[in-house]
Amino acid sequence: MVRFIEENTKTMEKEIGNKSNNDVTTTTKNKKQVLQDINNGGGLINSLVDSMRACSPTHLKSLMKQTSWLTEYPSALDMFEEILHASQGKQIVMFLDYDGTLSPIVDDPDRAFMSRKMRRTVKKLANCFPTAIVSGRCREKVYNFVKLTELYYAGSHGMDIKGPEQGSIYMEDSKSLLCQPATEFLPMIDEVCQKLIKQTKLTPGAKVENNKFCVSVHFRRVDENNWSDLANQVRSVMKDYPKLRLCEGRKVLEIRPIIKWDKGKALEFLLESLGYANCADVFPLYIGDDRTDEDAFKILRERRQGLGILVSKFPKETNASYSLQDPDEVMDFLRRLVEWKQLRSGA
Repeated sequence: MVRFIEENTKTMEKEIGNKSNNDVTTTTKNKKQVLQDINNGGGLINSLVDSMRACSPTHLKSLMKQTSWLTEYPSALDMFEEILHASQGKQIVMFLDYDGTLSPIVDDPDRAFMSRKMRRTVKKLANCFPTAIVSGRCREKVYNFVKLTELYYAGSHGMDIKGPEQGSIYMEDSKSLLCQPATEFLPMIDEVCQKLIKQTKLTPGAKVENNKFCVSVHFRRVDENNWSDLANQVRSVMKDYPKLRLCEGRKVLEIRPIIKWDKGKALEFLLESLGYANCADVFPLYIGDDRTDEDAFKILRERRQGLGILVSKFPKETNASYSLQDPDEVMDFLRRLVEWKQLRSGA
């Protein structure tokens, strides 16, 4: 585990040193390049606002593409038997996002509670398979929402990972599992958070959340006419912190350290910690709804191992293989997995 962390963080200082020298040379910039321009001081506020809109697609337009999209990314419930067939003879390992996956997206992020039925389902799931929650929230906050000690928790987009409090039947001494590759950034994150709170206080509906190793600026309740103002406010703070980068998610702007670490790296770290680093007989299933989950979907595609399942009612570009529409469908899918495992164990 130590080797894994070292290999994936040793380039951090080099990246930071080169950050100010990175120039955008492509004429037509994609969204990632737009965000890079903003981080490098390009001041492309309009592009940032466009990127914010891209996280909140017009549903009416999306409906027109839904039929063809579902052909490419069919329902994981409809294709349940196909997924089981692909996992035959392999150990399933579950990775679950929280907001929008286990709980509905709500206006107030502090009230994103999961239902009792979902909690019972996830508890049963963890008794059948190694199960991890991988979220942009800080690990402690996600744990307070879920309140299950059997799980692995990866908060701050995987920059804060801890094993089950009561140990795990899948890994010896899992209580000692702790991975925090961005600890040195904690004072900087706290400082930026305080500045963002002060800077955005005049934007109605804006909410700044300190997620320990990253900062989230939620604009779920911000009128779209004020998005440009909010983007300017965030930019005015970010320009003084070249060691931090700006990313966007579902109605949220994320400020994170510049290190090679994301939800995909968290997935790989947990698989290695569980003893499945170079195993052909493991089948990771990752379910998530946000753009940040794409890092994990991409890793699974590159490994040609396991499957990604995107939670969305509307067409999105994704590296996932299947889709589910909402947390209710996620719960149905998890229930079917549990029932299948219990029947198989009983047989």
